[in-house]
Amino acid sequence: MASVNKQVYAIGITDAHQKMHLIDIPLRPVGAHDVHIKIQYCGICHSDLHHVKQEWGLTKFPAVPGHEIVGTVSAVGSEVSKYKIGDSVGVGCIVNSCRTCEECSNNSEQYCDNGMTGTYGAPSQDPLGHTCGGYAEAIVVDENYVLSIPANLDLAAAAPLLCAGITVWSPMKYYGVKAGDSVAVLGLGGLGHMAVKFAAALGAKVTVLSRSAGKTNDAYRLGATNVLITTDKAAVAAARKTFNFIIDTVSAEHDLNAMTSLLKTDGSLILVGASPKPLGLSPFALIPKRIKIGGSMVGGIKETQDMLDFCGAHNITSDIELIGVDKTETAYERMLKSDVKFRFVLDIAGSLNKDVVVE
Repeated sequence: MASVNKQVYAIGITDAHQKMHLIDIPLRPVGAHDVHIKIQYCGICHSDLHHVKQEWGLTKFPAVPGHEIVGTVSAVGSEVSKYKIGDSVGVGCIVNSCRTCEECSNNSEQYCDNGMTGTYGAPSQDPLGHTCGGYAEAIVVDENYVLSIPANLDLAAAAPLLCAGITVWSPMKYYGVKAGDSVAVLGLGGLGHMAVKFAAALGAKVTVLSRSAGKTNDAYRLGATNVLITTDKAAVAAARKTFNFIIDTVSAEHDLNAMTSLLKTDGSLILVGASPKPLGLSPFALIPKRIKIGGSMVGGIKETQDMLDFCGAHNITSDIELIGVDKTETAYERMLKSDVKFRFVLDIAGSLNKDVVVE
């Protein structure tokens, strides 16, 4: 096994209310089934911001976010059979699970009955007692939770597939989106733009639902065949009973009753955006058309690998803005303003060093 650093630089925080800055963190030794990954790129997810701002509960310190990780295998444990040094690999939102419950047995580790281990901020056997994510030089992960990145994909642009991509891919496969279906995507951000790409590649007819006419050109470029401006009441009324599926990626309060009016009989409204407040829904929005409403979060390891293989076959990646780690705080500020098309990705290997100062 190659020699690897046990202490690495990272971008994170060591106390509440801090801005992101350079820290160093310990890595656990490479165990028999572990893979040591030199991180090249890491996408920025809105969950990262929630974590460091302690908006989803008490954050464990030091906190290093990042669960859209791609890099190169730099060492493997003695029992590793799936990967070798030099392989291009990824790590998504899950780095462990109980492996024995019904959910894990069904390749649904994201719903592990005993609680899956998240890539950052989760209790673990790592030296800090919790996991640290991909805003770091390296990470050590059990081989069973490492993913293979198809060789034809740009690594930086592949990083967001590991969260944004799988978040919309998983429900599309579960609910059965197929060629010829009429699919609407509500919201054209990090999740929505991947939903458009996937639905189009699956052969569906895709409409983007947006409040902004300024998203029209992007929607068509990504593969949509139509754009419906949701503030245009006449256009919304004319689109009644149009769609088999609506993929709802909006994470703010919005009117679900208006969305169900657009669904055909037996249509499905699938929520993947997480509104901080409950969303009102009348039973009469569902009953007259036998509407199904459901939610979904990320995907299991097998499902994520299936998605990556599909992306390799169809040359699908995320639309990104590549930035240095010194721009992490600036990226957070811009992300809150939806000022990115469509995902920030940190150039870890090219910008993380002992002299970096985060702006």
